[in-house]
Amino acid sequence: MKTIEIIGYNRANLGKNESRKLRNEGNVPCVVYGGKKQIHFHSPMILFRELVYSPGANFIELNIEGEKIKAILQDIQFHPVSDIILHADFLELNEDKSIKMEIPVSFTGDSPGVRQGGKILTRLRKLTVKSLPKHMPEFIEIDISELELGKSIKVGDLEEKDYEIINSPLVNIVSVNIPRVTLPTEEEEDVEGEEGAEGEEGTTEGKEQQQEKKEGEGGDKKDDKPAEGNESEKKELGILLLFPYFI
Repeated sequence: MKTIEIIGYNRANLGKNESRKLRNEGNVPCVVYGGKKQIHFHSPMILFRELVYSPGANFIELNIEGEKIKAILQDIQFHPVSDIILHADFLELNEDKSIKMEIPVSFTGDSPGVRQGGKILTRLRKLTVKSLPKHMPEFIEIDISELELGKSIKVGDLEEKDYEIINSPLVNIVSVNIPRVTLPTEEEEDVEGEEGAEGEEGTTEGKEQQQEKKEGEGGDKKDDKPAEGNESEKKELGILLLFPYFI
């Protein structure tokens, strides 16, 4: 694990007024405990930038006026408005004693569920780990190359190593959500309604044209029948006119 150095100076006086004075000068009031003695010191605030904004977990080497102490950041307090660091607590490390730390998770691999249109949802970004200092990881890598659509990885699915994860084994760490079906908007519904109305109007017009065509054909047939009747009457009249000559 990466180690960050913090340079500090022993505090001559304690109290709220002294702490406020140190902050106004750009320093952070600090304390380190867990060892043979508790040490109160202050350190330039600029040295905390790498420690606070580092993506992974880190060990810290405190250099307090030449005395070096290996520690971890146990707690840090920020001003609620200005985000100025108000106080920092450090825990001195003992190589033979287990410690607890918040370790970030890191995902590796390409999820097939994401390729199918799913969305990665991270439930836990850090896990509480208990281990000896020498076995403490900087990140906890989680392979998502077999994470299918609608599936998840729980704390209990992780392989056991030289450290113990304190979180409940039933807690989800990461999952791939199934995408929702996109519902049509009001404009799309209006367009579909207009197209349906146009189709119905076209069908009605087609039926009316067919009906008019049938009626026209029927009228023509009716007109043809009287014409045929007139021709037969003319033939009969011609025969009657010729009949007297044969008599």
